Amino acid sequence: MSKSPITCHVLDSTLGKPAAGVRVQLEALSPLNSQFHILATGETNSDGRCPDLLTGHNAKDVLVPKGVYKMIFYTGEYFEKASRATFYPHVEIFFQLTESPDPHYHIPLLLSPFSYTTYRGS
Repeated sequence: MSKSPITCHVLDSTLGKPAAGVRVQLEALSPLNSQFHILATGETNSDGRCPDLLTGHNAKDVLVPKGVYKMIFYTGEYFEKASRATFYPHVEIFFQLTESPDPHYHIPLLLSPFSYTTYRGS
């Protein structure tokens, strides 16, 4: 199976471990109506990764079009399963893809119950 052109990774910084079982949703902003539409949904694996969000695409051959995207992490569900309180029931990360030749985009999320951080990964 090819790697998805857009991937994510969630680390629970409080535990110092990958955050497995986090539900993830990838959306794209439509230039026609300025509304987001769902491209893919998934769940992080035991390593906290979601490497197959866009499984219908061959990452070597298909470039994700430039535009604005949103990755939603359903963090409240993750913390609830572990009987842990959180201030952020979900995290939405907006990002913009330009005419970069890079065929792969990685969205990492460092998560704790009361804070989060993200950056452009590789």
